[in-house]
Amino acid sequence: MAPMLDVSDEVRAEIGDEETQRLLTGENAPGSYDCTSCRTPGDTTQERTSTVLFVGDETAVLAFAHAACIPSQVVPVSEEQLQGAVRSISGTDDVAAAGSAPAAPAPVPVQADPVPAPATRQAVLGITCGLIIVEEQLRPALVVEPTGPVARVGAVGGGDDFLPLLIEQGFMPQLDLEVAPSPLRGWSVLLAMGKLHAVLQPGAAGAPASAWWQAHQPLQVSDGWRSAVNRSNEVYVYAGPAGSVGRQPREDLMREALAKACARGQLVAATMPLSGT
Repeated sequence: MAPMLDVSDEVRAEIGDEETQRLLTGENAPGSYDCTSCRTPGDTTQERTSTVLFVGDETAVLAFAHAACIPSQVVPVSEEQLQGAVRSISGTDDVAAAGSAPAAPAPVPVQADPVPAPATRQAVLGITCGLIIVEEQLRPALVVEPTGPVARVGAVGGGDDFLPLLIEQGFMPQLDLEVAPSPLRGWSVLLAMGKLHAVLQPGAAGAPASAWWQAHQPLQVSDGWRSAVNRSNEVYVYAGPAGSVGRQPREDLMREALAKACARGQLVAATMPLSGT
């Protein structure tokens, strides 16, 4: 029986027509697999399956996912991240850790390495991952907050331009937490092998998307967060200046801090689609 594979045009362009044909006829396609998104078993002969191509600097890895979880696509990752994906797919290194997560939803405070801020100066951005109730539903959220003021290159006086810079990029002031943030075209949240890798921004002049924020190491997210994002395929990304939200140990405290920042006019937000797995 031929596998029920979906191969997108971008994946086909990367692997070539010959390899695509071998996949579609079953010559090079697996029967059973672990979904690279939800990490549960799948069967290419029983259900629609997406081909997901992870592309690094020098190598590429083809993985498989339930079509209901994510569509067939090419996922750009760093070579280091790709090697981690190879180990996870092959089961040769720390597979249990890659598939595990806290049993109950909880915020995951993380610290990023220095990466380009939304304009012309580098800043260290911290990200907290958690669930937030919006319109009576649990939604996957990221809260972005720099560790210090962010200024434009050449600015004097020690001001903080973090929110104006984000607004220039398309983020919108968030005036009510009960309302979903507006979509931000071209931006996305990269989840690969069930872990958070990056927030991607559009490339300049038609170039590929680049990392606005990138984890030093892929970050584990909770089962609840991953389930929520698999249902919606989108993430609510909130951002505030240094000291506006803080690192909260519980999701109820995170929402309370967001509400206070919102009331002070210190919060911008955007809804971003899920990129990758």
